[in-house]
Amino acid sequence: MSAVLELHQVSKSYGAGPTLVHALVDVSLAVRVGELVAIMGPSGSGKSTLLTIAGTLEDATSGRVMVGGTDVSNMSANDRARMRRRFIGYVFQSFNLLAGLTATENVSLPLELDGTRASTARAQAREALGGLGLGDRADHYPDELSGGESQRVAIARAVVGERSLVLADEPTGALDSLHGEAVMRLLRSACKGGVAGVVVTHDAQLASWADRVVFVRDGRIVDQTAPYDRSERLAVPGLDR
Repeated sequence: MSAVLELHQVSKSYGAGPTLVHALVDVSLAVRVGELVAIMGPSGSGKSTLLTIAGTLEDATSGRVMVGGTDVSNMSANDRARMRRRFIGYVFQSFNLLAGLTATENVSLPLELDGTRASTARAQAREALGGLGLGDRADHYPDELSGGESQRVAIARAVVGERSLVLADEPTGALDSLHGEAVMRLLRSACKGGVAGVVVTHDAQLASWADRVVFVRDGRIVDQTAPYDRSERLAVPGLDR
């Protein structure tokens, strides 16, 4: 299987002199088609920085980042934005939903910006929302949603359409265990459909859904292993909100 995401000796530093901070140090990582990788580590270990660099939202200080075989360091800002819109789904801790759009419109927006007909994009958005138990919240605005519902809308937006890479930063942080496992099931399903996935999580139980767990400490990858329990979870019962 080919690698969708490749990081080659990536380092990231902030500040200078006495305020210099090494957020990442010589990180190398490849994530292949169909693979779900969980990133774990203590607070401040560089997990979120790794994710923003992988998603082309931030430049590395040194090293190479390849997405779909393309070195993103050679791309213009417009080309990077186009790549993110078409091929990369990103789940932010802060959700980043647009307040003036409904849940359906938030989810369908990247598809519509990329030229998908509005009716088609919104049908796909409603399907993704329904899969996360939000069918009856599809026409609600972000300020009408709970934190957990907003989290699920952000996740639906990341996986809808023909993504090649899905990156999620603590996607279950605002969810109970039932909805958290539903999210991981959705990410696994996306990967089985040909997406490469990377999820930052502090929850070892949820990390057990991954094909591989990567441990980060002080900006370095210190270990990689398959989780202890790789079995598929039992079917999640019908979700309420």
